[in-house]
Amino acid sequence: MQNNNEGLFGLFLKSEDTLWISSENDVIFQSRKKGIEPLIDYINQHSPCINEVIVCDRVVGNAAALLLKVACCKMLYASIGSEIAVETLNRLGIPCRFLKMVPYIINRKGDGMCPFEKASIGKSPDEFLEYQTKSNSLNSFTPG
Repeated sequence: MQNNNEGLFGLFLKSEDTLWISSENDVIFQSRKKGIEPLIDYINQHSPCINEVIVCDRVVGNAAALLLKVACCKMLYASIGSEIAVETLNRLGIPCRFLKMVPYIINRKGDGMCPFEKASIGKSPDEFLEYQTKSNSLNSFTPG
């Protein structure tokens, strides 16, 4: 099963998609949107989750790590992950494999920490989902 998942991750890396979510070896969700928006879309479409899923993502920070718990992620593969996200994933019991680790996810301007990374620190998955829901505008998904 592990090799199949790594093969899936290899295919994901060759795609232009930003997120793949698979269940029982089938990709059940894919997106080219940026930031945490595609993960929020998946949660909104599949909540409450019934089956555990495998997630392939481009960039995973702490905000995404928290949302992965809500999405019932049982394994994560990502190109880039933050050290903060790894700590959260370990605490939540979600195994992960990153191609590159960074101290934290930077914002789109490249001059500081991603606002979602910052806002998610110290929150539980449910607390962050509630926080995100309260700031429910499209701009909150894709900070500039």
